[in-house]
Amino acid sequence: MAGLQIVPADKRVEAQYVEMKVPLYSYGCEKKIKKALSHMRGIHSVHVDYHLQKVTVWGICNQDDVLATIRKKRREARSWDQMETEVKNKVAEEEADAGNAPDPATVNTHKFRKSWKKLFPLVLY
Repeated sequence: MAGLQIVPADKRVEAQYVEMKVPLYSYGCEKKIKKALSHMRGIHSVHVDYHLQKVTVWGICNQDDVLATIRKKRREARSWDQMETEVKNKVAEEEADAGNAPDPATVNTHKFRKSWKKLFPLVLY
């Protein structure tokens, strides 16, 4: 009973695409993902792109249910949209940090430079 999806009868339900970023380490992982998703109700097709680490599911399904099923096999799986927003946020943070970095010409480098004697301790003087 827990695996059943309740769909209202008065609304027309259409199939949708669900895309996820799933780390795949071998082609055996690809088979595991396909097998786990093929047992779900309402799934019409599953496409796994090994090189992009992307799984695309087409069918009458809930994105959260599909993601939960895949996370049983791969814990690091996440929505493709969520992955894109994380990358955009990371790039924005790096650009902000680059703008706040001090000018290398104004930084006193003599504070951070070690003596050559400390760099080569085994040399007898």
